[in-house]
Formats: sequence, structure tokens, C-alpha cells
Amino acid sequence: MTEPSESRSPGPDSGEDPGAADGREDGTRPTVHPGRRALLGWGGAGLALGAATAGGTAAAMGYGGDADAAATDFAGAVPFHGEHQAGIATPVQDRLHFAAFDVLTRDRAALTDLLRRWTRAAARMTAGEPVGTGAVGGPAEAPPDDTGEALGLKPSRLTLTFGVGPSLFEDGKGRDRFGIGKRRPAALADLPHFPGDDLDPGRGGGDLCVQACADDPQVAVHAVRNLARIGFGRVAVRWSQLGFGKTSSTTPMAQTPRNLFGFKDGTRNISGDDEAALKRHVWAREKDGAAWMAGGSYLVARRIRMNIEIWDRTSLAEQEMMIGRSKGEGAPAGRRRERDPVRLSAMAPVAHVRLAHPGTNGGVRILRRGYNFTDGTDGLGRLDAGLFFLAYQRDVREGFIPLQRRLARDDKELNEYIRHVGSAVFAVPPGVRDSGDWWARQLFS
Repeated sequence: MTEPSESRSPGPDSGEDPGAADGREDGTRPTVHPGRRALLGWGGAGLALGAATAGGTAAAMGYGGDADAAATDFAGAVPFHGEHQAGIATPVQDRLHFAAFDVLTRDRAALTDLLRRWTRAAARMTAGEPVGTGAVGGPAEAPPDDTGEALGLKPSRLTLTFGVGPSLFEDGKGRDRFGIGKRRPAALADLPHFPGDDLDPGRGGGDLCVQACADDPQVAVHAVRNLARIGFGRVAVRWSQLGFGKTSSTTPMAQTPRNLFGFKDGTRNISGDDEAALKRHVWAREKDGAAWMAGGSYLVARRIRMNIEIWDRTSLAEQEMMIGRSKGEGAPAGRRRERDPVRLSAMAPVAHVRLAHPGTNGGVRILRRGYNFTDGTDGLGRLDAGLFFLAYQRDVREGFIPLQRRLARDDKELNEYIRHVGSAVFAVPPGVRDSGDWWARQLFS
């Protein structure tokens, strides 16, 4: 589980000194794995200091305001057309419905016709309009164009973000399915098997994906439901995930959300208005080798189950040591407030924040849009709950893959409490420019 709280490269104005923190000019340090009992004493005074200045743990952990409330109209519509797809750098909404689809048709024309129809429907739904003109009327003998459960509801900042998976370019037998095999970007790399992965094939992969985010869960579910209905016979839902209570924010100076471990996520996520960071780390460029992806990005989706019951029996001191931040205020170890500069040397060598920090990973940064999930209980009465991790980057080979390799290998303490059980990767094309454009047009042109 990567740490969005530290996804920022140290700079001259950051107040961070990763080289000094880790004893090397490049900010790295030899990997050390001390025992858990020894770690409980590491930096304890610093972590306690951060917690003591939180103004009370109960107050600090309250959900009295939304992370994006100061800058967002929650009932309004997010523009659908633009250079980039909405739902990436857009201020993060509170609810998610993510769906991956298998393409059933073998006809390229049928697939591109579906993508046109999906694009038209998406533009209407994000504007708060029904899918078609026959939403409530029309012939009694025919079903309505729109399923109707969102009629009368506000747009709720709905965004629909579309992607294509590696299997759309080439099937498992090496066959080019739609004449686009040679156009697969190198940056759309297959994810390797990471140590500790316990992946369910039924919760991964997919030819296409749609990420629906909104502040009203009914609006998000309605959107995916209607796209699946439009695609009947040509595509089928492979797997889907509902999410709530965003665990990261693209407006990082607002109130920071929390994950189900109770810790703040996204303190230093890439900001949606940081054009320099977005250009460097998120948006694909023509010179990257796939001209049709210029202005797009690459998405990694991971379903990470948390061992909630075991975590809840773990002492506060050990939780804070493993994360590297205080639980109440969210302050980095040895600091008082959440947004105080991170000093890596104040953290335990195996603290998650330290291991995921750009200063110890060659400056790697990703844009996070994670969500909490709870899907009932398993057969033993344990919560099936955790983090639905969504990360956008310019190149998977330079973003998620090296970062997750490091965490899978070295984040040993936290890895005892999580399991990666679902995984997928998608190329997210650039935005739909106008009413004559459609999702992935550049790929099929």
C-alpha cells in the first residue's frame, strides 16, 4: 500500500533534507529490519509529541468537513470535454463505482460504435441529464432510455474516466483482436507478481474500465449501470468495486481524509492545480512513444484488503511507528503538525512514510485517488474491508512498479496487516475535445 502522504519530491522550499535524514547525498539508506520490540522504542518521544499537540484525538479524527469543501460546488457539474479526462486531477469526490469490462464482440466497428455511444451518454450524465430523450416517456412496449434512479438528482460532480487494458491489444493467445496490437504503449506495462500478492483473478484485469466518481453514490452507480446496459451484448462487467470516504485528495491543503486504519492519507499527494508536477509525473507526452496517448495517463488499480481486527488490537505506539505519523494530528514523527516538513531520520527505518517517500525512491511520484471499501464479512466473521488503490502516472514502469517493488520487499511491518487481492492496469486516453470526439478515438484512427 503506497503512501500518498509523502508523494512529493523534496525541493529547495520544502524544508525537507532527505540526504541528511538518511546519511547519504542521494537520500538513501541501507535497508535495516530490526525486530518489532526494538522498533516500539524508536522515535517514541517524537510520535507522542505529535499526538499530544493534536488538540484531542477524538476531535482530530472527526469528519466535520470535506477535504474539498472550500473549493468545490458539490451539486455542480464537472466539465466533460477538455484536454485531459476529468476524474484524474479533478478534486476527489466522496464516492466511487469502478467497473472493468470484457469486450465480447469481435467486430471492430461494433466496438468503436459502442465507444461513441458511451461517450455521448457520459457527456449527458456528467451534466446531470438522463442518458436519452426517452428517459421517462416513449413507447410503453419498449424500455426507457435511462434506468431512472438518478432522475431529479444533481450532477454531484460526477466524472467518468475511461481506460483500455493490455488485453484489448492482444488476447492471451497473442492474437491482435482489433488491429491495434502494434499501438500498445510501452508504458502500459504488465504488472509483475510482487512478493505477498494474493490476487484473485476474478478481481483483476479487464479490456476496458470506467471510473465513476461523485458525491452522491446513487449518481455514480447509475452511471456505470447505464453504460453496462448500453453495452449489453458487446461488453460484460468483469468485476466492479464500490468505494466511499476518499483516502486521498488532489486539493492537499484542505482537510486530509483518513483510511480505515484511521490515519490521514494524501497530505502531500500531487495537487490538481500543480501543472508542473502533473506534466512531469502524470500526463503522457507524444515523445513518450505513443502519440495517441498524449494528454492521457496510466492507471493502476489495486484492491488491498486490510486485516482490520488485528490492527484494532495493535497498540497506538506500534501503529504510529509503522506509519511514521501520529494518528490524531497526522504529524510526521518528531513534528507537531500534519504539514510540518518530514524529517526521515526521525522515523523508524521501516516506517511506511519513510519507505514510500520520494526522497528514498529516486523522486518517484504518483497521483493517488484511493477509496475505502467494505464488502460485508468473510466466512469467519471478519470485515472484508480495505483500500481500493487508484494511482495515475506518466509511465507505470517508472511509477507504480518500482515503488511497489520497494514496499513489497521492505515494508515488512505494515505488510503483516494488508493483502493485495486484486490488480489491474489501464491506459487512460486524453480527454474528449468536443461533441464530435469520443473515447479512444485516437487509438482507432
